[in-house]
Amino acid sequence: MPRTISPPKTPKDSLHRQGYNFIAAGSSAAVKPCMWCKRALRGGEQCYKHQFYGIESWRCVQMTPTLRCNQRCLFCWRSMEHEITEEVELDPKEIIDAIPRVQRKGLSGDKPWSDPDRWETATSHPNQYAISLSGEPTLYSRLPELIDLLREEGNSIFLVSNGTVPEMIQKVRPSQLYLSLDAANASSYAELCRPAGDPTIMWGNIQRSLGMLRQKEEEGVRTAVRTTLVKGYNDGSGAASGIAALIKDAAPNFVEIKGYMYLGYSRTRLPETAVPTMDEIRSFASQVAEHAEYQILDENAPSRVVCLVRKP
Repeated sequence: MPRTISPPKTPKDSLHRQGYNFIAAGSSAAVKPCMWCKRALRGGEQCYKHQFYGIESWRCVQMTPTLRCNQRCLFCWRSMEHEITEEVELDPKEIIDAIPRVQRKGLSGDKPWSDPDRWETATSHPNQYAISLSGEPTLYSRLPELIDLLREEGNSIFLVSNGTVPEMIQKVRPSQLYLSLDAANASSYAELCRPAGDPTIMWGNIQRSLGMLRQKEEEGVRTAVRTTLVKGYNDGSGAASGIAALIKDAAPNFVEIKGYMYLGYSRTRLPETAVPTMDEIRSFASQVAEHAEYQILDENAPSRVVCLVRKP
């Protein structure tokens, strides 16, 4: 059975305790170094993005310009009882100027155990920005400008979006664009992702965003589709072939099949039995690869993810 977890008094109360550093009062723009960044600083393992795409984990900033979201996915770790609905939007330059300070603050406790050169590089000269911390970044109205300013300095930008704002997807130019695809059809999407708007419209918007991936690739953007596999919810009969059909039409460079993890407030919505085994993730990924005409590139068991690449 799902667990009972007391919600935080405010969203920021909970997030502060979890290591989020907010850029300004009144805004939910935030930076939080991930565990892989911290491990890499100490000379340990790097995240699967290093393994699959070559990024240096200790030079990666995990961030978001907003924590607002227009979905209430069952598998999301966030508390949805205290959702951020209104905030002050920050100027992109204000966000960028604050990043070194807040990244340094977030990593300050790791300094004594870190490689000195890596720590200094991580806090002074990061070169990879993962706009994926939480929330839906395309709800930030100045996202294209933020990405363009970051890229001007030669940085790599990974943007993760649920694809529900295709007008913004059309405008952005990250180094790599991830679109989430967690269902094979509108009804399954509505049940699992629980959009705040009309599910039919939102699902149609996702299809429009998927339809832009070929164009984004022509613009020099590396593209990826990510599916979070939730056992008993989006892995049933026909799910793999249905998702594969959408992937085949969209033709992203990469596909990631990532297993749901029993973390945070998702434990109030889903039972632990919703966590697929690594073998189940591999099996689902193999079915998607076969139907979509992709091939398995690699896998990372600690992060419970299998990466597919489009066949030449």
